Amino acid sequence: MSPWHDPPAFPSEVLQIAESQWIFTESELLRTPSILEGLSSEKERENRGKGVNFIFQVGIMLKLPQVTLATASVLLHRFFVRHSMVDAPGRPGFHYYSMAATSLFLATKIEEDCRKMRELVVACVRVAQKDPHKLVDEQDKEYWRWKDNILHNEDVLLEALCFDLTLEPPYKILFDYLTYFGESDNRRLRNSAWAFINDSCMTTLCLMFSSRTIAASALYAAAKHCGTDILDDEDGRPWWDMIGIEFKAIKRACNYLAAVYENVHIKNGRDVSIHERTPEHVDGSTAKTRATGLGSAENSTADGLDDVEQTRKRTRNFSVIRNSEEKRCRVTNGHVAVNGIEGHQSAPNASVLVPTDEDAGDDISEEGEVES
Repeated sequence: MSPWHDPPAFPSEVLQIAESQWIFTESELLRTPSILEGLSSEKERENRGKGVNFIFQVGIMLKLPQVTLATASVLLHRFFVRHSMVDAPGRPGFHYYSMAATSLFLATKIEEDCRKMRELVVACVRVAQKDPHKLVDEQDKEYWRWKDNILHNEDVLLEALCFDLTLEPPYKILFDYLTYFGESDNRRLRNSAWAFINDSCMTTLCLMFSSRTIAASALYAAAKHCGTDILDDEDGRPWWDMIGIEFKAIKRACNYLAAVYENVHIKNGRDVSIHERTPEHVDGSTAKTRATGLGSAENSTADGLDDVEQTRKRTRNFSVIRNSEEKRCRVTNGHVAVNGIEGHQSAPNASVLVPTDEDAGDDISEEGEVES
């Protein structure tokens, strides 16, 4: 009896081509308009993160789903690939909070989860002023300043995106992967992977990897965090080959986000790694999260274990649960998780970048003025 469900559908060719046009290398992302005009790469990444943080806080206030917030963050990152945050003679730079509000406004239309303009503007003013209960009058200059900025910048944003609004957020892809491998009921694994994708929105990961690769990387990082192994198929292929993702890309994405988590901690003049890295030069034959067996053709390992013993060793402390109704089985950790996925809730003990009010309102005047 096969432990896998129907494989997740591959994206259409049109969607793949559209997404590939927005994939860049790390060296290319060091030549964005903001950096070329004198802004340091660290400051640009910080400003991008503040913009996404602003999106998350406004979205929480408006009770928007996570998919809409992720779409808005992708639009914001793509915009600043073509436009600068830096003021230049005769041309003011685009403020990341102003463009964050515009990106969220457009994302609500794309995901068909619209909010009234007044609700959006009021939420933006409250987050900018760090006052969630602030009374905002529609006749105030502050209200109209934000509204005019959003409406004006919407055209600029659409032009920068070349009206390419075809997006595939990684959340649904992740759930398809979990369902395919029979792990959709593993809440701890699911929450950890969900937290990984939430945190990736703060970074330029969406400009370096496809949504499918980000979802696979989230599953890999979560499986390592939770100690979960996923069985090879009958032909001995690891799970990432079954969904058509290169293991090298998964390792690069995980290591990139690990560096963001650490933010290059320095101790006694040396780099200190607090997150386990995945060596990028090693193949996936001995990778964690992979449970060989079930028809795998792997031979005995260096310590003399045969196929059966090796499988038993890798899957120790795991139980195989057979569900007669769905006629499937899955390998899952014996630990009982009690946290569900809702909003921005993260896995227990996971390192995540949780939006806070700490940076809200930076570079915004007391009247809430932003540069257009």
